[in-house]
Amino acid sequence: MSRSWLRQAERGSYLALRLITWIALRCGRRVSRVLLYPISAYFVLFSGASRRASLDYLRRVRAHKANWLDVFRHYHSFSATLLDRTYFLRGRHDLFDIRVHGAEIIQRMAERGQGCLLLGSHLGSFDVMRAMGIMQQRLPIKVLMYEENAKKINSVLNAINPGLADSVIAIGSPDALLKVKEETDRGTLVGILGDRVMFDDKLVSATFLGSEAIFPGGPMLLASALKVPVVLCFGLYRGGNRYDIHLELLAERIETSRRDREQAVTYWTRKYVERLEHYCRLAPYNWFNFYMYWV
Repeated sequence: MSRSWLRQAERGSYLALRLITWIALRCGRRVSRVLLYPISAYFVLFSGASRRASLDYLRRVRAHKANWLDVFRHYHSFSATLLDRTYFLRGRHDLFDIRVHGAEIIQRMAERGQGCLLLGSHLGSFDVMRAMGIMQQRLPIKVLMYEENAKKINSVLNAINPGLADSVIAIGSPDALLKVKEETDRGTLVGILGDRVMFDDKLVSATFLGSEAIFPGGPMLLASALKVPVVLCFGLYRGGNRYDIHLELLAERIETSRRDREQAVTYWTRKYVERLEHYCRLAPYNWFNFYMYWV
């Protein structure tokens, strides 16, 4: 997988998010959703690199050639989740029909005060779960994220919800690992996305949608160091006002030793990729990595 997202992500996503946020806060969700059609059409027409990446992905996930109408639907799903992000961060959960599958996994951990890693992706919306604390059960959730390429995006989100900054642990900060350890020890769910490679990540090759792609081994190394469960989390947009949150226990604990660390990280990363592929096929228009993913 290319690291090109480190250069591209803010420019495209920031412009789309700023525009959609402005519309959402002034027009309401019903009117704003109508305006998503011309917005999506604009990006289909004028974002050539992203359009080609969308066509490539859709061909792989749907096993036949994609066209511009498919790309439009792909962009529309992305725009819809950006719009809804505004309302989630504003606490307007009443606007949505959100169904949680596998909530008992998190409930059991909460009952015994156990933290975990929530391993997600750029498939669907992580904000649907972060903002709700798993269906408003007040479960503490923090997110470990790379902020350097998204300062402008974060400024938009923080303006919507000033408390959001307190829920972020910055990857690369000197005390990041210590903060994650402190949070999981007190029972916090720490979210991390496992489908984009950082500059210094350990790289794991895995078969994804029929071809080899590169994934980060960092999340599994982190889980091993923390000795906490890993729970997969996919917040899939299903159209209209509906979201399905899918939670799966990937591992109670990822055990590694100095001798077999590389093998264990590769094994568990590939298990994650298998489930990521499953959910891509379940909701193909939810994939929001708009750059050439396979190299």
